Amino acid sequence: MNSNLNEKCINAIRILSADAIQKANSGHPGLPLGSAAMAFTLWSKMNHNGKNPKWQNRDRFILSAGHGSMLEYSLLHLFGYKVSIDDIKNFRQTGSITAGHPEYNHTPGVEITTGPLGQGICNAVGMAIAEEYLANKFNKEKYNIVDHYTYSIVGDGCLMEGISGEASSLAGTLGLGKLIVLYDSNKISIEGSTDIAFTEDVAKRYESYNWQVIKVSDGNDIEAINNAIDEAKAETSKPSMIIVSTKIGYGCPAKEGKASAHGEPLGIDNIKAFRENLNWPSEVPFEVPSEVYENMDKYIKSGEEKEANWNSLLQSYKNEYPELAKEYDLWFNKDINEKALLENEEFWSFDKEMATRESSGILINRLKDLVPNLIGGSADLAPSNKTYMKDKGDFSKEYKSGSNLHFGVREHAMAAICNGMYAHGGLRVFCATFFVFSDYMKASMRLSSLMNLPISYVLTHDSIGVGEDGPTHQPIEQLAALRSMPNMTVFRPADSKETAAGWYYSISNKTTPTSLVLTRQKLPLYEGDGKRALKGGYILRDSKKDNPDIILIASGSEVELIYRAYDKLKEQGIDSRVVSMPSFELFDAQSKEYKESVLPNKVRSRLGVEALSSFGWHKYIGLDGDILSLDHFGESGNANDLFEKFGLTVDNVVEKAIKVVENNKELVF
Repeated sequence: MNSNLNEKCINAIRILSADAIQKANSGHPGLPLGSAAMAFTLWSKMNHNGKNPKWQNRDRFILSAGHGSMLEYSLLHLFGYKVSIDDIKNFRQTGSITAGHPEYNHTPGVEITTGPLGQGICNAVGMAIAEEYLANKFNKEKYNIVDHYTYSIVGDGCLMEGISGEASSLAGTLGLGKLIVLYDSNKISIEGSTDIAFTEDVAKRYESYNWQVIKVSDGNDIEAINNAIDEAKAETSKPSMIIVSTKIGYGCPAKEGKASAHGEPLGIDNIKAFRENLNWPSEVPFEVPSEVYENMDKYIKSGEEKEANWNSLLQSYKNEYPELAKEYDLWFNKDINEKALLENEEFWSFDKEMATRESSGILINRLKDLVPNLIGGSADLAPSNKTYMKDKGDFSKEYKSGSNLHFGVREHAMAAICNGMYAHGGLRVFCATFFVFSDYMKASMRLSSLMNLPISYVLTHDSIGVGEDGPTHQPIEQLAALRSMPNMTVFRPADSKETAAGWYYSISNKTTPTSLVLTRQKLPLYEGDGKRALKGGYILRDSKKDNPDIILIASGSEVELIYRAYDKLKEQGIDSRVVSMPSFELFDAQSKEYKESVLPNKVRSRLGVEALSSFGWHKYIGLDGDILSLDHFGESGNANDLFEKFGLTVDNVVEKAIKVVENNKELVF
C-alpha cells in the first residue's frame, strides 16, 4: 500500500468535493473534507465492484450523514462507478445523477436514500438483519454465498436523532456482528460546538447497547483507521462503533474546525488557500493527477477479482445445491407468481364476519407459505396487529432463521429498518403498529415512497372503533395524511375479501409501499368477489335506475353504514348506488371510462362517509355533495356508543343523503 499515493487519493476526494460544492454554490463541504481519510480507507478494504454496483455479495455502504453526499460521489468516481467528472461538475443540478443527497436507484453505487439524519444508520441495521437472515437460509459448508458487511458513516446529528438510538439498541440486542458504524466525531453542528446541545458520552451509550466501541484519535491516521476496521470485523458477536475524531473542513485554513464549514461553499479565495495547504498540484477545478487514477485502478481491479471469485463460488454452489440455488435466484429477482396467487381460491376465501385485522392475520399466514421470503413483525403489538407467522420462528441473536421480527416499541426505527431490509435485496418485508402511531413512522414511510420500496405497512385500530383507549389512540387525520403522500398506496378494506385484495396488491406490486388500514371491530362479509377491490373503488349495490338519485361512497367500516342506508333510502323513494372505496390511489389510476361508470359526472348528488378526517374527499363528492366524517378528536368510551354520539349511524347517513338529493333537485345540467 503506497501511503503517498493514497494520501493523494484522499486529497482528491477533498478537492473534488470542494470544487463541486463551489461550482453549485450549494452543499456541505465540512464532512467530505474531514471524513475523506476514513472513508477512503474503508472503501479500499470493502468488497465491492464499481463495474457492477449490483453485485449481490458486495459490502453495503450507507452514508447516514447524507448531507455530505459529495464524499460519496467522489468515492464512487474514484472507485470506478459510473459517476464521471461531468457528473461531479453537475452536482445538485437539475437532471444530474449527483443530487443534493444520495438517492436510491438514481446514482450507481448508492445503496439507499439518506439525508434526514438518523435514517441511514437504521437502514444499515435493516441491511445487516437481511444479510444474517439470508446467510442462515442459503449458506452451506464451504459455500458462504451470502457473506458481507454493512458499513455506515454517521455524524453527530445522526446520533442526536432519537431514531438512531432505537435502531442501535435493537442491533445490539440482536448481536449484528457484521454491522460496523464509523462515527465522524467532529463536535460541530450548524449552530456551533455540539457542546451546546450534545454532551453525552457516546461510547458509553453504545457500550450499554451491547456494541463494541473502538476509538481513533486522529481522523487522518490511515493506519489506525485500518486497524480499527480490522478489529471491528474480528468481533462477530456484536456490532461495532468506531469513533473517529475528525476536524470539520480539514485542510482549509479559514474553515477548519468551524461551524461555517458545515453547509456553505468554502469560497474562491479559501479554495485557493486550501489547494496550497494540501500541496495540490493543480489550480484547475476538478483536475485530478493521472497517478491518482492509476493508483485507483488496483482497487478497481481488486473489486472485479473479488466478484469473479464469488461468481465461481456461486457456480459451484449451483452445481452442488441446484434447488437451493434456484430458490436464491427467485428470492433476489423479487418476482412472485401473481397469476397463481390471483387464482388461489384458498387465499381469497372467507366464510364469516371478522375484524379486518383478523383477516389480515389469516392472510399473512397464507402468504408465508406462498411467498417464502416474507419477513416482518410489529412494534411489540403482534397479538393486537395479528401479524405473527406461525411455525416461522423468531429472529434473534441466537436464532437468525426466524421470519418473525420483534422490533420492540420502536415504530420510527422499525419503518427505517424495513427500508434497509428491502433495499438490501432478497426479501419481502412488512411491519405493523396501531394506525395512530403511523405518525411516529411518517419520515421513514415517506422515504419508502420516495424510493419506490414496496413495504407493506399493517396499521390496525383504524378509527374511533378503538373505543375505550380514547383520543390518544383514535386516528383522525392519519388517513388523510397518508393519502396525501406521493407514491403511497392506502388501502382501507370493508371486509375480509377486500383485505385479501389489499394484501394481494401489496405483495405483488413492485413500485409503491402500501398502508393496509384495518379495523379492531368485526365487520360484515359482503357478497361478491373481493378482487373487485383491486380497482380501488367499485359498485357494491347498484341503483335500479340508469342514473341513481344519489351515490353513497365509503371505505372500511363505514361501508356497512351506506350498505344498510341503501334499503332505508329505498323506502323513502330514493334509489341509491353504494360504492366501496378502499383505495383512492388505485381508483384514481383506473381508466376514465371505468371511473365514469362508477361515479358518473351527471350524478352530482353524492355522500361520502368515513369516520376520520374529511380532508381529500371533496374530489369525489364535489361542490354539490356532502360528507359525514369526523373532523375533531374522539373520546374514551364504548366504540358503538362513540359512533352513535358522533353521528356515524345509518339514520344519519339517510338523513344527510335525503338533504343532498333535495338540495340538488333544482340544479339543471
